[in-house]
Amino acid sequence: MKKELDLKVTPLGNPAMPMKLPEGPAWLRGRELPVPTAFMSLIPGFEGMATQLMRKTMDQKGVARIEELRDLCIEADVKLVACQMTVDLFDYGKEDFVPEITEWVGAASFLPRALEADVNLFV
Repeated sequence: MKKELDLKVTPLGNPAMPMKLPEGPAWLRGRELPVPTAFMSLIPGFEGMATQLMRKTMDQKGVARIEELRDLCIEADVKLVACQMTVDLFDYGKEDFVPEITEWVGAASFLPRALEADVNLFV
């Protein structure tokens, strides 16, 4: 994983994702907003708003942020493997990633290892 995470939530990536308000009047809070996905893409700043709404909801529900989960994985000695093709494709350098990533492999190298592992999380 990258050292610096600037994660955003976009409803365009998952049109089925419900957009709910984590705060506001009781009659509106927690209700799904009936906003068509195509309309969301036209509203300036909608991605930023969706990101803030998701963070607020996660905080209210006690869900850990990705940075915290990454730190817990590192603390638990989870083996972190980076996809070399993705790193090359987006012109990342190894210095952009946490130093705990010890292997940089392609899909052909990863799949046999994944078969032998107890648990895999492919992100």
